[in-house]
Amino acid sequence: MTVIELDGITGFRDVGGIPAAGGVIRTGQLFRSGHLAGLGEEAADAVRARIRRIIDLRADDEVAEDVTALEGIAITRLPLYLGSTRSFFLEDYSLGEIYAHLLGRSSVQLVAAVRIIAAGEPTLVHCTAGKDRTGVTIALALAAAGADREAIVSDYALTAQLIPDEHRRATSERLAAKYPQSRHAWMLATESPAEVMRASLASVDAEWGSAADYLLAHGFSIEELAALRAALVAPASAAPSEGDPS
Repeated sequence: MTVIELDGITGFRDVGGIPAAGGVIRTGQLFRSGHLAGLGEEAADAVRARIRRIIDLRADDEVAEDVTALEGIAITRLPLYLGSTRSFFLEDYSLGEIYAHLLGRSSVQLVAAVRIIAAGEPTLVHCTAGKDRTGVTIALALAAAGADREAIVSDYALTAQLIPDEHRRATSERLAAKYPQSRHAWMLATESPAEVMRASLASVDAEWGSAADYLLAHGFSIEELAALRAALVAPASAAPSEGDPS
């Protein structure tokens, strides 16, 4: 994976390069980030140079607050949270419980997102922080394509490290004041523990058999699964060897 530092966007990275069954995940194909509302002209040009499709997983109120305006890129909105995110803090959900909620109640949107990724155009997936909704969507797509499990987990865990310290502090303080009863609020907003994604993927395996089986159980076709793998996985023979300048 490659972190791409641009002003006005958090956690922007290309997930390509991680090992996968039969090869590696292609570079320049699948990207992830937080919201794009803070992009300046130069950073927006850099995004446009890489991306052809954007999947925005945010709810209506989030989109209204932080508007994405990138001409020349097709943007598809697929809100993953059904209902208010406030309930997660009020009911003190853990990250694992939220991810189970997404997998159980937002399968239509998740399948639609992976279907766009399978179409083969360079695609950026984002939500607000680029952590939870984006993390589940990216992990599901990569796992279904045959990416190495621990590499998927490592990519997810990297997210928290890319959140600026001042943002983490401010967010934690704001949530502690707003939801003093919530033991998990700070983790929901700022953390991406490897063990949480590892457990979430294991729960998918336990309930559906695999990430690919999850997609198939929720409307994905065998042909679409093959297209996803073709879009995301570069055969080992096509991957640059060590020392290859290409």
